[in-house]
Amino acid sequence: MTLSIPQSWGRCPASQPRQVLFCHDRQTLSLPAQPLTCLPFGNGRSYGDVGLNNGGALLLGRGLDRFIAFDPASGILRAEAGVLLAEILALVVPQGWFLAVTPGTQFVTLGGAVANDVHGKNHHVTGSFGEQVLAFELLRSDGQRLLCTPTHNGDWFRATVGGLGLTGLISWVEIQLQRIANPWIVAENRRFASLDEFLALNDDYEARYPYIVSWIDCAARGRALGRGIYMAGMHAPPGVLKSTPPERLALTVPFTPPLSPVNALSVRLFNQLYYHLPRPARGLTPYQPFFYPLDNLLEWNRMYGRRGFFQYQCVIPITEARAALSEILDRIATSGQGSMLAVLKRFGERSSGGLLSFPRPGITLALDFPNRGPGTLKLLEQLDAVTRQAGGAVYPAKDARMSGASFRQYYPQWNTFSRYIDPRFSSSFWRRVMAD
Repeated sequence: MTLSIPQSWGRCPASQPRQVLFCHDRQTLSLPAQPLTCLPFGNGRSYGDVGLNNGGALLLGRGLDRFIAFDPASGILRAEAGVLLAEILALVVPQGWFLAVTPGTQFVTLGGAVANDVHGKNHHVTGSFGEQVLAFELLRSDGQRLLCTPTHNGDWFRATVGGLGLTGLISWVEIQLQRIANPWIVAENRRFASLDEFLALNDDYEARYPYIVSWIDCAARGRALGRGIYMAGMHAPPGVLKSTPPERLALTVPFTPPLSPVNALSVRLFNQLYYHLPRPARGLTPYQPFFYPLDNLLEWNRMYGRRGFFQYQCVIPITEARAALSEILDRIATSGQGSMLAVLKRFGERSSGGLLSFPRPGITLALDFPNRGPGTLKLLEQLDAVTRQAGGAVYPAKDARMSGASFRQYYPQWNTFSRYIDPRFSSSFWRRVMAD
């Protein structure tokens, strides 16, 4: 049987590990012989090279897929690090529990959610994933097994949450779930015509809804710059539709086209249609399409063609957000390299304390760009310049090209973090941002 080489979700840059090691038994885990460096690899949903280790070994963690314990009274769950968030939801939702924080896909491993300190639509209420973690076991290359909690080995805890898999291999994780009455979401949709209107709406909706996110038309220019759709939601209260949501029909993009159909014309047409598409102002929806709108289109990353794509996610401090985001959106629209999947939301004040955690107070914008070579890289560096000037940051889990100087400005605790890196662990990302 021929095994495919693990790739990042953006399929850019290429993945070229020298060795791939399957992890199945957390009690007998061992690392490949030196001098190869190692890096854990979950389900390949990081977009750039934080999950790649070209020239070294990848430790495939999906084999660590066992549930260890679940208390349906307290909502405390312990599972191996390779368990998918989708598998957790399948177990706990029928019992009245839900993930306290979930990213935009449920096909992320538990260990990957910790290593990237993922965030969701409710950051202003609950914070990032690391704040829901009660404990985990960290396997170091010297054989140490460190039990880490916020108070026990707390320095290792803070280095590993958001630590990009560099401090060792997480073997299991214990998290706190949140209680829900049923699996339905009360959702509200509202168009906004500008960034100013988004910011005004946000204050109102944040006070009323735990889940908030916006789609933004990044192809719009002039008076339409910054327009989009505001989406807010909450778990339905008791007594509202408790039936099981219908099964979603999963479709698959069957092949990778030689050229990406995502181009300036298709983006402009799609964004125009999506902005004006009739949608209910308020209604009930199953949780899957609300939290995971793309998960029923499997292998959707193939749409970007053989060259793959870059994702860019930045966060801008509130005081600089209007001016900086206006400039970013204007540069994107002018370049003709816009995105169909542009997401805008506000982070709250909460912090997991992770030394390299991305979420911080401000407005965050995430977009996809087909890889068009030097032109795309030039645009992304221009966006970086705006982000740096505004005192913002770019998300490592969605990066494949930021400079080392940018990284060190975005994450000033990088030097402290580096003391906790396992001497046998490395990644293509870390070598890139440390090279200069």
